[in-house]
Amino acid sequence: MLELFDDYDLVLLVLGLAAFGVAGLPHVLGERPLSYPILFVAGGALLFSLPLGLTQPDPITYSHTTETLTEIGVITALMGSGLAISRAPGWKAWRSTWRLLAITMPLTILAVAGLGLWALGLTPAAAVLLGACLAPTDPVLASDVQLPGPNDEREDDVDEVRFALTSEAGLNDGLAFPFTNLAMLIAIEGASPSGWIGEFLAMEVAFKLGVGLAGGVIVGRVMGWAIFDRRSPVTRISDGMVAFAATLLAYAGTESVGGYGFLAVFVSATVIRNRERKHSYLEVMHQFSSQIERLLSAIVLILFGGAVAQGLLSYLDWRGVVVAAAIVLLVRPVTGLVGLTGLDVPRREKAAISFFGIRGVGSFFYLSYASNQVEFLQVEQVWAVTGLVVLISVVVHGISATPAMAYIDRHKARARPAA
Repeated sequence: MLELFDDYDLVLLVLGLAAFGVAGLPHVLGERPLSYPILFVAGGALLFSLPLGLTQPDPITYSHTTETLTEIGVITALMGSGLAISRAPGWKAWRSTWRLLAITMPLTILAVAGLGLWALGLTPAAAVLLGACLAPTDPVLASDVQLPGPNDEREDDVDEVRFALTSEAGLNDGLAFPFTNLAMLIAIEGASPSGWIGEFLAMEVAFKLGVGLAGGVIVGRVMGWAIFDRRSPVTRISDGMVAFAATLLAYAGTESVGGYGFLAVFVSATVIRNRERKHSYLEVMHQFSSQIERLLSAIVLILFGGAVAQGLLSYLDWRGVVVAAAIVLLVRPVTGLVGLTGLDVPRREKAAISFFGIRGVGSFFYLSYASNQVEFLQVEQVWAVTGLVVLISVVVHGISATPAMAYIDRHKARARPAA
């Protein structure tokens, strides 16, 4: 499974670079308009360009390795995202989230799939796959614009931008699964809906989403009781490893009975958080999840930089470049604004929510997962466009996130009444 890592020295080298960067870069960068993902990608490109004889980190050749690394990275990030949200779930309280999921996400999938068909000449299955894997806001790389964690001074009941992006990233990674599976069904059965519509609606949408939601609630309640209830025999545990345990239990348990594990992990985390919203142990759990997430994302980004340097984008022509840029700079901002139309939120905050639909590790997971299950025509082109979208997102959003959020915070501070 980890055939890319046959070179033991490469394993240690990448792990060492990733760990050092994860520990040191946040302190070095501070409030500078630069994010650590940019440096990891650049470092990976430099490392694999040197004449060191390193194995080429091609995500197509080593698709199973790619799927495994990104899968663990995403589920860990989902736990951290859920633990960061103190706002109790509800129709009104989560109104921005529901709009992003019900309006923005489907419109994004349609727009990206349409560009794939019209501009790139992709097959219907490949176009739907491109739309599905580029629709979710990534919970791994979006940390600069998400809620910082439990008990932080920036509460999510007044921070609509960070709350919306955190909750959207947590939920739409699970909701991308039905559309990824739809692409697989189209690849197998053909583009005619008569061959797959019944199975898609009954199994991929209703059943698997329902099981994912139920699995998350069950694991979240059990773990919440075990962690916080005085009658629990393990209530005195204060080890962050419990967060990782909850992540694996929710994910593997739900997947084993046919549900969407990504959805279950995020739901379980929100249930745990709403059991005890201000408990100090929540910070321990969130910090542990964040450390694992950042280490795994650093490894993926270093390998991604190496893949770019070794020719991942070589299947692109000028049309692919234009489409990739349009997805980041046009499709998501427009669909985001459409989804948030009528929402009682300041325009600058709507613009920020719409613009910072960051694409990243989750897109790599869905693409590797689908290509490992079904053979897609033009998969190299889909990988190239996806890679360029993530690269543009890493650079553009990485440079703009810190000053943009500082600008929004200043305006909110001015508008807040004096004590």
